[in-house]
Amino acid sequence: MKTQTDRRHFIQSTGLALAGTALPGLLSGAAASVPDDRIRKAVGWSMIREEVSTEEKFRLLKGAGFDGVEVNTTSITDPKQFIEASQKSGIPIHGLSGAGADLPASIELAAAVGATTVLYVVRADPKTSLLQQYRDSQETIRAAIPTAEKKQIRILIENVWATFLIEPMGMARYIDEFNSPWVQAYFDVGNVMRWGWPQHWIEVLGKRIGKIHIKEYSLKIAMQEGMAKGFNVPIGEGDIDWARVRQGLKDIGFRNWATAEVSGGDREHLAEIARQMNKVLQLA
Repeated sequence: MKTQTDRRHFIQSTGLALAGTALPGLLSGAAASVPDDRIRKAVGWSMIREEVSTEEKFRLLKGAGFDGVEVNTTSITDPKQFIEASQKSGIPIHGLSGAGADLPASIELAAAVGATTVLYVVRADPKTSLLQQYRDSQETIRAAIPTAEKKQIRILIENVWATFLIEPMGMARYIDEFNSPWVQAYFDVGNVMRWGWPQHWIEVLGKRIGKIHIKEYSLKIAMQEGMAKGFNVPIGEGDIDWARVRQGLKDIGFRNWATAEVSGGDREHLAEIARQMNKVLQLA
């Protein structure tokens, strides 16, 4: 809580909470370079495993073939540095992950760096009431909706492997109960292989899907070596039916960000991930 509060104070004290007006050139330059009529490729910031400057990391992503990046809130210790690197490279920060208990602070940070979304993980605790957690998590999100609307930042919820909302009907109902365009789903193609098939989730969630995470999953490896090991396979070489995933995304008119969430590496490794994404999503 203290970290989020300190970050909010920093944004407000430096004027970055109003970055949309205070730094128009910094915010618009990167966003304007990305077309909005196709799926756009990104990676998570922590996947960049080269010891170079913030600006060079942004340029590295562009050279590897990506359109943008998703950054964890804890990585942004100097928002202005990230904004400037984004603008100079033409690589936008499309979203923030790692939204903590102070969800409005994460929303304000997202607006400051030019992102359009924050990822908020909803989870269950077996030691407490599921119904109470359902209500409490919705209360936390609902309380942040006015800030999201003011800042024009969507709250995208994800269940990861947190044993909460583990089937698409329940996720759809959970989102619909907010009755707000500012709350959608962050759909992870690989994560749901634990409970079902991604094409079924896409069919049910439909327009509720704001953005997607891309990873692969092998049921055979998971059965033989353990569930977490199922992710240890290159994108496109596991058990995900990418043809049906593509068709599902086409059917719902999905034209937003697809962010790889796999093991990171140097620029050559990241370029290979971009090629894998191009292949399974037929982007090139």
